[in-house]
Amino acid sequence: MNAAATYEVRPSSHPRTLAERTAALADLKFGVVFSDHMARARWTESDGWHDRRIEAYGPLSLDPAAAVLHYAQEIFEGLKAYRHADGSVWAFRPDRNAARLARSAKRLALPALSEEDFLASIASLVATDAEWVPSAPGSSLYLRPYMFASEAFLGVRAAKQVDYLVIASPVGPYFTNGFQPLSIWVDAEYNRAGPGGTGDAKCGGNYAASLLPQALAYEQGCDQVCFLDAATGTYLEELGGMNVFLVHADGSVTTPALGTILEGVTRDSILQMCREGGREVSEQRIALTDLLEQIGSGDVTEVFACGTAAVITPIGRLKGTDFDVTIGSGDAGPVTTELYEAITDIQYGRREDVHGWMHRLV
Repeated sequence: MNAAATYEVRPSSHPRTLAERTAALADLKFGVVFSDHMARARWTESDGWHDRRIEAYGPLSLDPAAAVLHYAQEIFEGLKAYRHADGSVWAFRPDRNAARLARSAKRLALPALSEEDFLASIASLVATDAEWVPSAPGSSLYLRPYMFASEAFLGVRAAKQVDYLVIASPVGPYFTNGFQPLSIWVDAEYNRAGPGGTGDAKCGGNYAASLLPQALAYEQGCDQVCFLDAATGTYLEELGGMNVFLVHADGSVTTPALGTILEGVTRDSILQMCREGGREVSEQRIALTDLLEQIGSGDVTEVFACGTAAVITPIGRLKGTDFDVTIGSGDAGPVTTELYEAITDIQYGRREDVHGWMHRLV
């Protein structure tokens, strides 16, 4: 790490007490409690990236004219820090998060942050707040790097001042029921993204667009929403925040091709593990009508979703305006379970990391 990527640590004057932290770590939910510090840096057109520091977690001061509040020029990432049995703390493929943040930055006309700078920000924050990394089974410290236009300016152009931060939250499983099948509402009215849009960037607008359909999914008695393509309304894309995989009776796996969907780190890891395990892998357009026929015929035996927050989650039911089908037995299938165990075993240090995916932080 060179001097350009060094984050100065300015310890908080009001960290939580041992009792407060112990209580927080004993009742883990997702994204509601945050550690004592945060990382931050600023970019300006004249000075580039500067003022890198670790400081006390706290409210931000924004001008009412800050461009992000008016034009949504912002991006973010999500990754986790895992505590291993020996007490060390590791991140899973953080270089891929760094690369995706840079791609998202380009699409949203934001300045790129180097991989070195990205890794330094998370390593410095985790080292400062190492006591916030939980050790309970299935727990982790969720890290949220994000970048936004902070310049006070109402003209429509790329901002000349941008802030970058990383905050951390000790979490348990994303879904309160853990590794249990979800029911999915396939929305035929709303779209998450379209060709040429921001679907392959990790920006808040994509998630804002999913919130109403997600609420409608709840009304239909479903856990999550799945979107179809905007161009034809016939092909599966992804859930509100997760990629989708199909498992066929012959053991092969299929997932929607990239283009208007997010290139997930977990998605890429699954594809690599499947190929190395001898499974035929296909990235292609998946027509909803074909999927329903394949579920009915038994050609598709498992469907699952994947992402950083939940890792892998089985899907047991698909519902739409004119269909309601159970996938296989409705339970987690053997391939889904095998992949979930393989990835989480690597993340928690229970299985050899033959790919070099884990990056030690502490």
